[in-house]
Amino acid sequence: MAIINFGGVKENVVTREEFPLKKALQTLKDETIAVIGYGVQGPGQSMNLRDNGFRVIVGQRKGGQSWERAVKDGWVEGKTLFEIEEACSRATIIQFLLSDAGQIASWPVVKKHLSPGKALYFSHGFGVTYHAQTGIVPPKNIDVILVAPKGSGTSLRRLFLKGQGLNSSYAIWQDATGNARDRVLALGIGVGSGYLFETDFRKEVYSDLTGERGILMGALAGLFEAQYQVLRKMGHSPSEAFNETVEELTQSLMPLVAENGMDWMYANTSVTAQRGALDWKGRFRDATTPLFEELYESVASGKEAARVIAEGSKPDYRKSLEKELDTLRKSELWMAGTEVRKLRPKGQ
Repeated sequence: MAIINFGGVKENVVTREEFPLKKALQTLKDETIAVIGYGVQGPGQSMNLRDNGFRVIVGQRKGGQSWERAVKDGWVEGKTLFEIEEACSRATIIQFLLSDAGQIASWPVVKKHLSPGKALYFSHGFGVTYHAQTGIVPPKNIDVILVAPKGSGTSLRRLFLKGQGLNSSYAIWQDATGNARDRVLALGIGVGSGYLFETDFRKEVYSDLTGERGILMGALAGLFEAQYQVLRKMGHSPSEAFNETVEELTQSLMPLVAENGMDWMYANTSVTAQRGALDWKGRFRDATTPLFEELYESVASGKEAARVIAEGSKPDYRKSLEKELDTLRKSELWMAGTEVRKLRPKGQ
């Protein structure tokens, strides 16, 4: 493993140079990987594994949209595409990539096929970490491992096709065979990770749920709404408010941060922008830190998991979700965004 200095804190990471694709293929040469679920992570991970030369099949409920999507992506019924139980019976490694609610519902079927020596793979620590609520308790005679790409399956696939990678965390919950580490690293390389950093199942789900509710989605959307509404209240047009709130951030500033860091982005903006950002960032940090602490505690206590399970298990969840998303979609902020995106020069 490479030892990287992260701002004074040393951390072990695994790169493609240390664990090349050739080694990954050799490690799993006798394995059959079944990707169970073809929703968020399933397509990207399974197609990347297939294109990298691994023996991989897909398990999905027949007749649904995800099954049809898998067919369109080149998976062949009866050869590389099967019902969930059939795929599990054929596999030595089961990649359990259904939604959290889907994992709870399908666990009895999957568990039947976890014979000694197999590996159960997750891309989210939810089911195992909150096992008291999910009922997902793997048998003791299998490997239980995790690779969690730090982004959507769509991004994982897009970067793979560009010859790039998406960073991933990896973890080992249980090493029954003595080969769990090589298995998880081989799978991490196989699905298209840029580099792999070690965590554990609990830390993965705690950080993931905090991030989704926080800066990645919840906090970001809330900050967008707050600034947009203030600008509109003060007489700014929808176009001006949206451009200053969303468009400039996503199209101009964040790419600079991704490329070279926040300090570099600050250094390449005007003195007016630099001074204002440096003066105000501390106030935003101090104002939101208590909220992030409250959020983390809600995640760690299991409250967030309980809500996800309760809501996701409702038969009408998709219908109620669509109503919430429709409200968001029809808000002036995001209707303005639809029009602004139409005005972008071609190629953006």
